Amino acid sequence: MNAATKLARSARSLWQRLVAMLRRKVLFRYRLVLITLVALAVGIGIGAVWGPTSWFPPSAVILTVLAGGLLLKRKSLAFLLCVVAAVLLFVAFQLDFGRVGPGLLVTIGVTAVLAYLLSGVRERLGVQGLGGERILLELRDRLVAQGHLPRLPDGWGGTAVLRQAGGSSFGGDFVVSMRHGDRLDLAVVDVSGKGVDAATRALLLSGAFGGLISAVPSNEFLAHCNDYLMRTSVGEGFVTAVHLSVDLDTGDYLIASAGHPPAAQYDSGAGTWSTADAKGVVLGVVSQMSYTPVKGRLRPGDAIMLYTDGLIETPGEDLDAGVDRLLGESEQLVTKGFGRGADAVVDSLSKHKNDDCALVVVWRT
Repeated sequence: MNAATKLARSARSLWQRLVAMLRRKVLFRYRLVLITLVALAVGIGIGAVWGPTSWFPPSAVILTVLAGGLLLKRKSLAFLLCVVAAVLLFVAFQLDFGRVGPGLLVTIGVTAVLAYLLSGVRERLGVQGLGGERILLELRDRLVAQGHLPRLPDGWGGTAVLRQAGGSSFGGDFVVSMRHGDRLDLAVVDVSGKGVDAATRALLLSGAFGGLISAVPSNEFLAHCNDYLMRTSVGEGFVTAVHLSVDLDTGDYLIASAGHPPAAQYDSGAGTWSTADAKGVVLGVVSQMSYTPVKGRLRPGDAIMLYTDGLIETPGEDLDAGVDRLLGESEQLVTKGFGRGADAVVDSLSKHKNDDCALVVVWRT
């Protein structure tokens, strides 16, 4: 081994140890970020006093406060805020108090309070910067992906449409599904509450129910969901759900309901919609419940529709009237096609409502 090779290896080893030390002692403790923001704040103050006025306005220190709220822990942010206050006092005494007036002080003060609160929330979560938002985006994408129905064999089709209250990315309605060979299992679930208020429970339950639907017998799915809620969610509100299990070979199906609005079946021979009689107690209220499924069959041209109460519930109106209105709108499923018509039905019924909505249609061609 020649001298040049030894020197290169020594240099690489020294560089790796230096990077490891920086990550351990500086980056992970936010010292480098703090030093950078302090230097920027001081630089803005010096530039405001001795530099071009248009390039270094004292109000620019607000950028360091905002960055500190995103990137620093509370102790480090408190130190940065003290530096910012000292910089403003320095500028005021060196120039005149007109450059650092009450309006600027109030603006920076309010921003500092908001940044401190934001830093506290992020510190409790254990993430700084935009890490929390990235986690939420990933959870949203996974929840949306989970709501997609599995690929069905020739002769079958399915679609799921979800709309969250207030245009939010999260809500209390979700869909879980799984295909086991020639059997399709899916459930439409409605967590009590709406929008972001119900989103945290929906995110948790979607993972749990998604695991159960692929692990337990079809006729025991709702019972296992109820047991899970009784063990883990005492006092957190109830959950309604409807579970559909379809034999994709024969078209025979089972529907079980836990306090959920009745499923509707389209009979292509008669050209009419009718509701199923499946009933049961909502999940998370009574322990050791059993849910008796209702049997049926989908023939070529038939369809079955599952939905949540956001599509049928109107304050001061009976739910049966809402179901009738939904069945009337469901004629669009027949005229436009079950796939395209589902979006039209949801858009029509949720237009003037601020509630989570979900609609799932499975049909046989």
